[in-house]
Amino acid sequence: MSHITNGALAIDLPTPRVPAVRNRLRDTPVTGHKRVLLAAPRGYCAGVDRAVIAVEKALEHYGAPVYVRKQIVHNVHVVATLESQGAIFVDEVDEVPEGSHIVFSAHGVSPAVVKGAADRKLEAIDATCPLVTKVHREAVRFGNQGRHIILIGHAGHEEVEGTMGHALDRTTLVQNPGEVDDLVIDDPDNLVWLSQTTLSVDETMETVRRLRERFPSIQNPPSDDICYATQNRQVAIKKVATEADLVIVVGSANSSNSVRLVEVALEHGAKAAYRVDYTNEIRQEWLDGVETVGVTSGASVPEVLVKEVLDDLADAGYIDVAEVVTAEEDLMFSLPKELRKDSSGQIDARGLGGRTR
Repeated sequence: MSHITNGALAIDLPTPRVPAVRNRLRDTPVTGHKRVLLAAPRGYCAGVDRAVIAVEKALEHYGAPVYVRKQIVHNVHVVATLESQGAIFVDEVDEVPEGSHIVFSAHGVSPAVVKGAADRKLEAIDATCPLVTKVHREAVRFGNQGRHIILIGHAGHEEVEGTMGHALDRTTLVQNPGEVDDLVIDDPDNLVWLSQTTLSVDETMETVRRLRERFPSIQNPPSDDICYATQNRQVAIKKVATEADLVIVVGSANSSNSVRLVEVALEHGAKAAYRVDYTNEIRQEWLDGVETVGVTSGASVPEVLVKEVLDDLADAGYIDVAEVVTAEEDLMFSLPKELRKDSSGQIDARGLGGRTR
């Protein structure tokens, strides 16, 4: 059992199960034609890819152990794989031996965490997603301008804790549209809103609408805070859900964007939707009478886990797989500067992140 928690949520994450034996799912008859609609884009985004490669390369450069504050990304399979390679995941920097190497997760950290690492003389590698860093910079700028920030996000999520830490005295958290009516703001004419990058686009926009009703002069961020990958995966599953009897989302319970994909699927026509970490969590009864299965994965999920789901669904007769493409993604982020060269000092081919998924 891994006891790395998801911020204040304190979710204990089980060690991943061994993939199920093939042919576990039975091919039962249905009225029509069995098929799978495979959403695209799905799976790893550029920020996740960069963060995972950062830990791998840190292990190559410095040897094990390399410490990682919190989960590098919210996926139990990825965390377990990196643990097997020598990464040690901790909740806080004071658990790390002085002088060690530590990687900050893709979700970002507050200035207090950076200072804590420096005080312990840790060699810090910042794997924060650049899109999260953008929100941090916005929080700093608006805080320095004397504005009050309404941050739309989930209490206890690491990204929210990191963002609030950049303007702690000038930030109020709002988790959903229903909380807007209870807000008490001293200077309602000096507001700006920011958001966690992995939220439901629709719910966030509803929260913004409610904020505008109460505070007509509230300012928008200079650009959309919800990341491209979160939006693209939600758009894709919306299209799939309209034709799906069942949607299966591959992703972990503490992955905000994976959980949102289940909700979005149900809101846009799927008759049923479930989240699984591994294919062996799929229950036979979910497939009863199901002709069309929609499949997608959260932004921190490696494609191998989706492939295992498709293999098991094929055993159950869902051999016809059609990819539903709503966007193409080719964005890559450079690795942290400490990791752009190999151990001999040469520019590393993976310095721009990216991998074959």
